[in-house]
Amino acid sequence: MEIPRIVGAGLAVIGAGIGIGLIGKGAMEGIARQPEAYGKIQTAMLIAAALIEGIGFAALFAVAEN
Repeated sequence: MEIPRIVGAGLAVIGAGIGIGLIGKGAMEGIARQPEAYGKIQTAMLIAAALIEGIGFAALFAVAEN
């Protein structure tokens, strides 16, 4: 019963990594189109990336708990 939990946590972490990558890509494209909005875009990007990273950490902690 341990392997499905490990695989699930791995998929959650991979998904979080992909999500953060897509956020970074979108932010870079947005900054390239509107350089004057750099501060707002960066702030929104960092908040969203932190929330997604929290989900990845929660998945890892859920596996390590037992």
